[in-house]
Amino acid sequence: MASIEVGRKCIKTAGREAGQECEIVAIIDENFVEVKGEEVKNRRCNIQHLEPLAE
Repeated sequence: MASIEVGRKCIKTAGREAGQECEIVAIIDENFVEVKGEEVKNRRCNIQHLEPLAE
């Protein structure tokens, strides 16, 4: 996914924090990134569970 990059704003689409806005703070590997947000804990997240927001 080309739009997955550090600093990109996203919406979580799965899990208990689904629908919450977060930001990518680190890329772990080709499947996982680290995200953080106001209502989202700093944690690892599958990129398939994120919806990038338009800039």
